Amino acid sequence: MLVFEAKLEGLKEQYEKLDEAIRTALFVRNSCLRYWMDNRGMGRYELSAYCAVLGKEFAWAGKLNSMARQASAERAWSAIARFFDNCKKSKPGKKGYPQFKKLATHGSVEYKTSGWQLSDDRRYITFSDGFKAGTFKLWGTRDLHFYQLKQIKRVRVVRRADGYYAQFCIDHERVERREPTGKTIGVDVGLTHFYTDSNGETVANPRHLRKSEKSLKRLQRRMSKTKKGSNNRAKLRNKLARKHLKVSRQRKDFAVKTARCVVRSSDLVAYEDLQVRNMVKNHRLAKSISDASWSLFREWVEYFGKVFGVITVAVPPHYTSQNCSNCGQVVKKTLSTRTHVCPHCGHTQDRDWNAARNILEKALSTTGHVGINASGETGQYRK
Repeated sequence: MLVFEAKLEGLKEQYEKLDEAIRTALFVRNSCLRYWMDNRGMGRYELSAYCAVLGKEFAWAGKLNSMARQASAERAWSAIARFFDNCKKSKPGKKGYPQFKKLATHGSVEYKTSGWQLSDDRRYITFSDGFKAGTFKLWGTRDLHFYQLKQIKRVRVVRRADGYYAQFCIDHERVERREPTGKTIGVDVGLTHFYTDSNGETVANPRHLRKSEKSLKRLQRRMSKTKKGSNNRAKLRNKLARKHLKVSRQRKDFAVKTARCVVRSSDLVAYEDLQVRNMVKNHRLAKSISDASWSLFREWVEYFGKVFGVITVAVPPHYTSQNCSNCGQVVKKTLSTRTHVCPHCGHTQDRDWNAARNILEKALSTTGHVGINASGETGQYRK
């Protein structure tokens, strides 16, 4: 699946119609979740059938395209299925019991094969459901002419702080050819450097949030001094949301470009199978770990691994920093110790470089855990 995104250009009245559609989709999702809570034991198809009941019971809900209502019910069922899956796997801690969602500055409504229509030149899209949002111009760098209309399986309208976007989910498998390099690489992610590979090369940690933290705090202070419900508060809230959105986009752009370079330069990429969710429980490092976006980087490494036909292997992280990459002996060290000095063989090396070599050695000596997210099917659209 490919997902192309374009910004929607329209009038204020049209945006208000899109807001109504987004609110209705949220209402259907929450109503299906409540219906499941009141009638335990029902399945996915019962929730899908309940959408027709909501359309008849509430006239304004019936304005939303029937397939869009079904897509909202599928979102509710996705949360329910994830909860059951976590229970079956005996996941430690909270199991992710489905929660009601509230209306926020962001939101989306998803159409399937009806409720929308592209123009002949593929530069305009028209929404034809009961809300009658009308025709919007598409602004983006992706060309939809390369794909047939029947390949577009879904269209999602996403509201963000800086406007409205249309995401096109296209049934097409992305495969790119590359010349084999004969190289293998082990990658150790960190906070001092974003990553250090088994060849000793490092990539600087961009620290996007840290660089924007001063302006974010200033905006938060200004917003806290405004009156609740006032126009000034709404303007500052939107400005703050735009700033956070920029940081999020910077992280994603860096992760995508870095992962692509790593995968294209090697025939095998090894990395640690880190449980980032558990690592952020350390409140002293949580902000720095989240800012580094290790999980996002791993997802894109696995995705590009499938695109370019490169093997990606996640190895257990145990003792990768403690073992000596030269003799294999255990050399215990704290997080503050940045240089590996082995008392057994005298080998001296940067701590992260030593760990990267151990990661690669583990990947080559064992089957490891081949990346399972390489297809990009992680519950959200991928661009």
